[in-house]
Amino acid sequence: MSAPTVPKASFWRTLATNAVFAPRTSLGFMRVDFVLGTVFVIPLTQMVFFAFVVKLGSSGEAASAIASAIAYTALGNAVATVTYSSVFSVAQTTDSEKFQGTMEHLLVSPANRVALYLGRGLIPIGISLATVTMGLVYATTLFGVTIAPTSVPLVAVSVILTAVAMVGFGLLIGGVALYLRTSIILGNIFLFAGLLLSGVNFPLSQLPLPLQYAGYLLPLTWGVAAIRASVTGAPFASILLLWGAVGLSAAISLGSAIVLWEVFERRALATGSIARF
Repeated sequence: MSAPTVPKASFWRTLATNAVFAPRTSLGFMRVDFVLGTVFVIPLTQMVFFAFVVKLGSSGEAASAIASAIAYTALGNAVATVTYSSVFSVAQTTDSEKFQGTMEHLLVSPANRVALYLGRGLIPIGISLATVTMGLVYATTLFGVTIAPTSVPLVAVSVILTAVAMVGFGLLIGGVALYLRTSIILGNIFLFAGLLLSGVNFPLSQLPLPLQYAGYLLPLTWGVAAIRASVTGAPFASILLLWGAVGLSAAISLGSAIVLWEVFERRALATGSIARF
């Protein structure tokens, strides 16, 4: 008598189900108080901190130059706050699965791996959009950033592409963390690397050439550039090129995440790190 076959759920059903249940399981950081803090508090505190840094470092300069530098920094940090929900928190889903002892069961399930993996990124995309949007509200109301009404659709598209690209980057780090003890170290590295190498607080051209090349490898660099271009009213052709760069970085991040998940899954099973936290 042959063993009964286990029916496999469809790709889209697995994707949707994982998106609904992930906030209650592997995305355990998404308690209401954490979400509200990520959306409303983190953008404001980060922008205020770097605005004070710019003001203290620009003492003696003209008031208009200081105001312009603060607006530049505020806009960059409004975008950079996407990192908390899209990279740092998404990458920790792997740690959560290990800590709860569900990673082994997840990997032996017949569910589509790609659907399981991508599903956990859907809710963080929404939170990333809310975080950047709130940051832009703070930038315009408190830090002198001006967004023309005609630029709003361009800014919206840039924000959406940036959120998707950054969540894909978070999933990529989470796949690497499957083999490591924890994703916290990687998350922190890229969290602060983004502030230094992505044109958040100063133009990328001010960095040494090797660091500029490193910055161009980060999706946040292109997201910040696309949103800055949209806000400042740059020609649509240049914005379109930046959208293409952000979209390409999103595709590379998501594709690499899926491939590396397979690679590091085999390594994690072979070395026992699949259950090590």
